[in-house]
Amino acid sequence: MKKRILITGAAGFLGSHLCDRYIAEGYEVLGMDNLITGDLNNIEHLFKDSNFEFYHHDVSKFVHVSGDLDYILHFASPASPIDYLKIPIQTLKVGSLGTHNLLGLAKEKNARILIASTSEVYGDPLVHPQTEDYYGNVNTIGPRGVYDEAKRFQESITMAYHRFHGVETRIARIFNTYGPRMRLNDGRVIPAFMGQALRGEDLTVFGDGSQTRSFCYVEDEIEGFFKLLQSDYSLPVNIGNPNEITILDFAKEIIKLTGTDQKIIFKPLPVDDPLQRQPDISKAKKILQWEPKINREIGMKKTFEYFKNLPPDQFLKSEHKDFSKHIRK
Repeated sequence: MKKRILITGAAGFLGSHLCDRYIAEGYEVLGMDNLITGDLNNIEHLFKDSNFEFYHHDVSKFVHVSGDLDYILHFASPASPIDYLKIPIQTLKVGSLGTHNLLGLAKEKNARILIASTSEVYGDPLVHPQTEDYYGNVNTIGPRGVYDEAKRFQESITMAYHRFHGVETRIARIFNTYGPRMRLNDGRVIPAFMGQALRGEDLTVFGDGSQTRSFCYVEDEIEGFFKLLQSDYSLPVNIGNPNEITILDFAKEIIKLTGTDQKIIFKPLPVDDPLQRQPDISKAKKILQWEPKINREIGMKKTFEYFKNLPPDQFLKSEHKDFSKHIRK
């Protein structure tokens, strides 16, 4: 019989790629999303597939799934600063109530669950690169705390369900990921830079640009999740690309890639914006035999081609299609 998997946040960037991967692997996929930041256009191509079913539902409310369930991937959450600063309460609820609901479902169904955590649990790190045993440097009451603390609580309750109830749990700490289906207006550095380049605007760098990020192409990231779900390891694992670059150097790369001649302008650094971000992926290499394969030059070219071919009038989000017949509530 086909394995059955529930993927929350299915209409989002990572969630939609996970749906593709598990359909390709022969699973029966149940996608779930409340569409607060997700876009049904990301999974439109799956609606005709008999192994895919979509539920329009907020996981912060009770989650019911009929029949057997083998796996759950919990990827429902706003992930960009623009989103979680605009909807802070919903961000906290999906990380707390939503995770609680899905862990309860995993317990009921005897399903293995993988939780999407984030490098933001490390805050503005005092340890570099960041290893999984680093506890972080997080401002709990700062504007970014709604996301950081939601994810930290998410990890805590996941481990509680694992230790107290014996639920099979996995935790992926995701570092900056990029690729097709990102939203140009979501505020993260890659779509922000590429959107500005495509619109002929100057590229905005916050601070002096010396802060660093490490970008992982989505195909590599999805492979890491796939291997983690199949592993026997229950503690957090960093899934990201350790190839670190300063934001200023990255802005110059984008200008070269897009063939534009925009200037770089500087604005004040946002509150609690981390100054360094680089994963130590020793655990992923040892436990999962995983490491990223796609270098930034190739990944950025693929991503730019995606953005460049978006409809110019709306640059990603489309509201005119009627998907109602494909949605279960």
